[in-house]
Amino acid sequence: MLNELRKDGETRMKKSIEALEHAFAKVRTGRAHPSMLNGVMVPYYGTDTPLNMVANVGLEDARTLVVQPFERTMVSVIDKAIRESDLGLNPMSGDIIRVPLPALTEETRRNMQKLARTEAENAKVAVRNIRRDILGDVKTLLKDKEITEDDERRMADDIQKLTDKAVADIEKMLASKEAELLQV
Repeated sequence: MLNELRKDGETRMKKSIEALEHAFAKVRTGRAHPSMLNGVMVPYYGTDTPLNMVANVGLEDARTLVVQPFERTMVSVIDKAIRESDLGLNPMSGDIIRVPLPALTEETRRNMQKLARTEAENAKVAVRNIRRDILGDVKTLLKDKEITEDDERRMADDIQKLTDKAVADIEKMLASKEAELLQV
């Protein structure tokens, strides 16, 4: 019973960290990366479809993304979807779509840094909420006399160690992202 709770907590904490990785992938740094366009949805025959399902996304150079649609008719639709996304990008269309990334100003870098910190803080809150939920389940087991007080203390220590490790991982990821944002 306790091992199941521990594994559940560990799994949920890992998912929180993975969610943070995805959130950090959307935070723009000075370099182009194909995953920047992962959140862009394109209307494709009446259905919103992820961009990577209707086109190849690659790099031309460090500051330019290249989007090559699978169908020529999709060029204008993809162009419009990228313009309307909240990424602030201005694509140039031809047979393929080139998406130049504007250089980040100091103010933009600071805003991206704040966004990264906010995402990291949200991930920490999620990890702490998972800890609270599991400790609540353990207290319920203790109240129902399914485990001993020693088991409860041991479990609380284990869950705290898992939480500390997850928070340390989040801090490491944040430090890495901030360093990446401050590179010129």
